[in-house]
Amino acid sequence: MSTLEFTALTGLVSIAAGLLGALTGLGGGVVIVPVLTLLFGVDIHYAIGASLVSVIATSSGAAAAYLREGWSNIRVGMFLEIATCCGALAGAFLVAILPVRAITVIFGVVLLWSAWASTRPKRERVDASGQVDRIAAFFRMDGSYPSPAGPRHYRAHNIPGGFLIMLFAGILSGLLGIGSGALKVIAMDRVMRLPFKVSTTTSNFMIGVTAAASAGVYLHRGYIDPGLAMPVMLGVLAGSLAGAKLLGGVRTPVLRWVFAAVIVALAVEMLYSGVRGTL
Repeated sequence: MSTLEFTALTGLVSIAAGLLGALTGLGGGVVIVPVLTLLFGVDIHYAIGASLVSVIATSSGAAAAYLREGWSNIRVGMFLEIATCCGALAGAFLVAILPVRAITVIFGVVLLWSAWASTRPKRERVDASGQVDRIAAFFRMDGSYPSPAGPRHYRAHNIPGGFLIMLFAGILSGLLGIGSGALKVIAMDRVMRLPFKVSTTTSNFMIGVTAAASAGVYLHRGYIDPGLAMPVMLGVLAGSLAGAKLLGGVRTPVLRWVFAAVIVALAVEMLYSGVRGTL
């Protein structure tokens, strides 16, 4: 395969990954890393490095829009970024210690969990009641988001629990090159009891910062190849923008099950390759 053919195929696959990631809310990194590794034979370290660059690009554009429209909670996001960035740095350093087989198996397990998470029904919840969290009150994390009836107020809960989950999400992001958006959303939606739309938009703001923290380590070790990162970044960005426009007219439940089936197939192959040591 020539360089031009490889670049073109990588770009097309990245567009599909970004499209699926945007429509399901899991991000393109969940798809692009196993595809580059299994189908194109790219070393998993370079695949992760390219994925991190694409996560930074796709997060930056959407995050600005969400902040401008008043959906993201900037105080919650910046506080939790302390945990995710520390975790991302730890995950990036673990890459040099763990063997490729271990990283592959971990990725396979995360893919299976992502497939399960993508099929779970999402619910909108506004919680402005309950005991006041001292940390949330000190940092003024309670907020509101726009709705047809006017601003809807909510209250943040269980900040320490969300902080611990964010630390683990950061480790996975730095180790596997994914945004860990599903885990971040679960931390804010299920543990901190923020409204789901606030959780998803704040997560989108956070994943770019988290990826940037670990991308520096990958760049220092030479795991970010511009010839690979460029088509991946442009493809995932184009796919995610297209997915955002198509989201309203797509039957999301059907799409989520199709996406889950693809992810399960990739997970099984990653686990098999990791156990056999063929990567």
